[in-house]
Amino acid sequence: MTPVERFRELLSIPTVSRTDPAEVDDEAFALFHAALERLYPLVHARLEREVVAGRSLLYRWAGRSADAPLVLLAHQDVVPVDGQVWRHPPFAAEVVGEGMDATIHARGAIDDKGALVAILEAVEAALADGVTPATDVWLAFGHDEETRGSGARAMAALLAERGVRPALVLDEGGAVVDGAVPGVAAPTAMIGVAERGSATFDLVAREAGGHASTPPRLPATARLARAIDRLRRRPFPRRLTPPVRAMLATAAAHTAPALGAVLRNAAVTAPVLTRVFAALGPETNALVRTTAVVTRLEGSSADNVLATTARASVNVRLLTGDTLADAATHLRRAIADPLVDIELRRGDDPSPVSPWRGNAWRRLSAAVSSTLGGDVVALPYLQLGASDSRFYTGLTDAVYRFAPFHLTRAERDALHAPDERIRVDVWLRGIRFYRALLES
Repeated sequence: MTPVERFRELLSIPTVSRTDPAEVDDEAFALFHAALERLYPLVHARLEREVVAGRSLLYRWAGRSADAPLVLLAHQDVVPVDGQVWRHPPFAAEVVGEGMDATIHARGAIDDKGALVAILEAVEAALADGVTPATDVWLAFGHDEETRGSGARAMAALLAERGVRPALVLDEGGAVVDGAVPGVAAPTAMIGVAERGSATFDLVAREAGGHASTPPRLPATARLARAIDRLRRRPFPRRLTPPVRAMLATAAAHTAPALGAVLRNAAVTAPVLTRVFAALGPETNALVRTTAVVTRLEGSSADNVLATTARASVNVRLLTGDTLADAATHLRRAIADPLVDIELRRGDDPSPVSPWRGNAWRRLSAAVSSTLGGDVVALPYLQLGASDSRFYTGLTDAVYRFAPFHLTRAERDALHAPDERIRVDVWLRGIRFYRALLES
């Protein structure tokens, strides 16, 4: 079988995460594990493998030294496709087009089986070529990154218990993109040196209830709607965090002199830069402010019954330097209604910031330039979403978030959405990136 054929087979297995663990299809994960063993025989013959937390997979490839190992993360699970309309069946892994235009359409093509399978392809090929890595290599493939991250948490705890202190941890995150920073014409490899915190707050309005034919002046649903609108109209303040300042300072060398001066002097130009970033679009706005958006609403269980409790779930993503307590304070001030309760359901503060200089960074940058294109500029970046990497920050300060795939705007927009896809040649180049990293 070819790498693409193996990739397509693994994409066809619906390893879907569900918020309720009882709704997870155990058989799909069992099929996925069996397929990995069959498709990557050298990996499973020569690496030590453990099943952790029920479904997560932890591999150890012994190197010439056990000190300062490399840890590569990915996750087996994918988000549901419930209610989405796809142009191609989400688990058929169809290849559409030919040559340089050939594209694989499937849930998980990018998030995150693209990385998981590329890592295994790189390791399998290296084993076939007789490669022994300089240091141990750990592969940690979580099973519930999209919901709870319990698998990654358990594997990180196991490595900590064994005294494993990695030189470099790499998880999914940024990609190679065009136009990420205004004025930079070259493609940029957006390598996450930190990630925003993630939290869910519930806004809750309560009332006595009753028949919908005789509503009060301000029913719970209306009070809640007012709170939601107030929150929308009072966003978190804009500011530049250290990872974003580093991104701008690094990008400055690749822009016109006048713009470069603006980017390098962010201490002075921050008010202008943050205003521009907030206006350019959702991604750049999220780089300069903590964001909050209502994702779920609950009210009455019947059409003719007043809601005794109206609830809105607010997804908050915290900038570096903000805390869960800061977010709660902002929500309270923005909503300005003591009759709307604010309840933290779950949350994590932002991650520590990894260095964008030194051996680990140079190792990543070298793998980027040698395999993804000599014109690609490696930029430190603030990862906007949460990943399993947050559980590994206690093991080392060198935790990075980057998937070695050159993605268009449309391809990035398809993550967690209909028509997720990846171009075949882009995915194959990603395999070369991991091979270079393994041998660096």
